[in-house]
Amino acid sequence: MIAVITSLLSLTTMASKPVIDKIEPPFWWTGMACDTLQLMVYGNGIRESKVTIDYPGVSLLETIRPDSPNYLFLYLNITGDTKPGQMQIKFTQNNKSTTIPYSLKPRTMKPEDYKGFDASDVLYLIMPDRFAKGTAETCGNYTLQYNPAENRKDPNARHGGNISGLRDRLPYIDSLGVTAVWVNPVLTNDMPDGSYHGYATTDYYNIDPRFGSNREWNDFIADTQSRGIKVVMDMIFNHSGSNHPWFKDMPTKDWYNFPDKFVQTNFRLTTIHDPYVSDYDRRRTVDGWFVEAMPDLNQRNPHLMKYLIQNSIWWIEESKINGIRMDTYPYADMDAMASWIKAVEREYPGFNIVGECWYNTEGSEAFWQRNSYVNRHANPELPTVMDFIISIKARDAFSSQTGRLSGLNEIYDHLSLDFLFPDPQKILTFLDNHDTDRFLLEIPDSLGWWKQAMAFLLTSRGIPQIYYGTEILMNGSREKSDGNVRKDFPGGFPGDTIDAFSSTGRTNIQNEAHDFLQKLLNWRKGNKGISEGSLKHFMPENGIYVYQRSLDGKNVTVIMNGNDTPVTTTMERTLEILPYGSVLHDIISDTDFTVNETMTFPPRALYILEN
Repeated sequence: MIAVITSLLSLTTMASKPVIDKIEPPFWWTGMACDTLQLMVYGNGIRESKVTIDYPGVSLLETIRPDSPNYLFLYLNITGDTKPGQMQIKFTQNNKSTTIPYSLKPRTMKPEDYKGFDASDVLYLIMPDRFAKGTAETCGNYTLQYNPAENRKDPNARHGGNISGLRDRLPYIDSLGVTAVWVNPVLTNDMPDGSYHGYATTDYYNIDPRFGSNREWNDFIADTQSRGIKVVMDMIFNHSGSNHPWFKDMPTKDWYNFPDKFVQTNFRLTTIHDPYVSDYDRRRTVDGWFVEAMPDLNQRNPHLMKYLIQNSIWWIEESKINGIRMDTYPYADMDAMASWIKAVEREYPGFNIVGECWYNTEGSEAFWQRNSYVNRHANPELPTVMDFIISIKARDAFSSQTGRLSGLNEIYDHLSLDFLFPDPQKILTFLDNHDTDRFLLEIPDSLGWWKQAMAFLLTSRGIPQIYYGTEILMNGSREKSDGNVRKDFPGGFPGDTIDAFSSTGRTNIQNEAHDFLQKLLNWRKGNKGISEGSLKHFMPENGIYVYQRSLDGKNVTVIMNGNDTPVTTTMERTLEILPYGSVLHDIISDTDFTVNETMTFPPRALYILEN
């Protein structure tokens, strides 16, 4: 009897219509540079369906039936003259059919109008869960499997910041003088521990409902750009969250690296450029997982890589972002990621991408920049790399006394290795971020060396990035918890007793820091000498560091004393840029500065001089 019932149920299932739970991307556009579109179809037993499409200009090139019975990959050709509209995709199985509408939308911007970020910008890095909480928009029927309660007392729990809070604080961000915001990941992280940081994606096409909705994200970007501020979106191709449907039901057996068990990466990125590396060590680096909750995606799988390429293009086209910051860049497959960059730039020639390449040597960083002089494997194609060396050296270099090989000489020596980089202006420079100790471990008694570090960041080569709260001297170490360097911005949350978004809520030293940074940031806007000019610097002597940015006969000269004591020195060595008797204007003090043969510089003196 049981066998008969089982047989009847089986026949009923076989006779039912194909059920489609999801198609990704959820919609697409006509007129794209790439005329091939991959559709990932997910539904119980959908793999065996026959698919037909009848729409002018669209043809089904290939149907891929992967290992899992619940996936189907459709590759479509969309000709250049295809009109926007809604095409019908018909799925037939056992003589039963289901027809799904699929939208092809018109493009609303020209490809060349997507402007990327560059050295004329200063990025303000924000972790949305920790910045500000506003009244979030609900996301309809979008529900989560896991939704731990907010707990602001726990540094590793969700605190409740959201996109609405970011929008509410746009006037503050704008007044500060930054020209771009880099927002830590906002896609869905439906994970048991809440994954407040956003780096364990479980849905690549939806904003996490605790942050808001896709529409709210798009509105935030539109509001931000209306103020002349660009938006950089954080993405992760190296891994997903372990609660992603893929990990529970892998489309193919090689969708993930080490799919059968957790094998952790060795975190030794030097294996990628080591000429003597063993296959075992290199594989552990690239294919190993970060943590057990983040299984490692296999970018060598062409269907997965096509999915990821289309996903990033979808977010650019849909939300109009100005750039992408790609997490854990070297841990993914180099050749696959190079193909991704070329695909994005084919659609958006003015776009920019920065990759997180976390090394402590200049040669290792230079290995990853496009047209690298030192990469013998291939052209990595990455336009912008991150200057982790500055973040590693800067605190000690600026806070200590400047000796022959210490203090500001460390900064000088670092820049002297820029010959390794094909394009030093496309290096993202920063003093700290969400993954490092804060630049300040505690609030200092005075801001002399802090101001010098900020001035250097904003006047030297590259694309500066400032971590949220730097302007109010937020501080902390990762020693006990990552959450200790990802604290809430005071005043961003209901019930906060201190509002550091307002001058009245800040201490005197916080206002001094905020106003100094605000002045420099607004002065830097549109300053082509800083964003495009040449750089010449003089080796620090007696603690005095001098460098100049020059463009079209206009100069910006920076002088700083890297000591806590006054220094008297001859100006002979800088005659080639500062002739005796020259009168320049100091933008910090708003007074004139006259160059004399011998000069005395006060402790921690800082001048930013224009001629």
